[in-house]
Amino acid sequence: MGIVMFYHLTRRPIEATLPALLDKSLAQGWRVVVRGADAGRLDWLDELLWQGDGFLPHGRAGGAFDADQPVLLTTGPDIPNGAVCLMAVDGAQVTPQEAAAMERVCILFDGNDPVAVEAARGQWRALTGAGLRAQYWSEDSGRWEIRRDSGG
Repeated sequence: MGIVMFYHLTRRPIEATLPALLDKSLAQGWRVVVRGADAGRLDWLDELLWQGDGFLPHGRAGGAFDADQPVLLTTGPDIPNGAVCLMAVDGAQVTPQEAAAMERVCILFDGNDPVAVEAARGQWRALTGAGLRAQYWSEDSGRWEIRRDSGG
């Protein structure tokens, strides 16, 4: 069982934070699934990841080569690429069972959106209530720092 890391985005937007986290995950040798709540928003992220400074290999779920993708973007619950890291964006849900099966779960949420903050709080309660270890990461100081650790 891994850890759930909540990233409260207040200084850097998702388009800066997500590629950095994906790079770190790939450097660990992990396959990643990025789960979003909206297909149009994932289309935007898909384009963004192709236009970044470095090559970030990825694909959209539903293709013939889903199992081969090091990073797979999806709105669904399936993880056909064998990912050990799940990144949830834009309020996409993660169940305690999914989180327990992963090496790492990252939940990225817009700290300037009260609805997103409340949804993340609900996910924190559900996941820690199920006995999972979670960390709350804040960038208020200008760099990422752990502000809370549930200790699991």
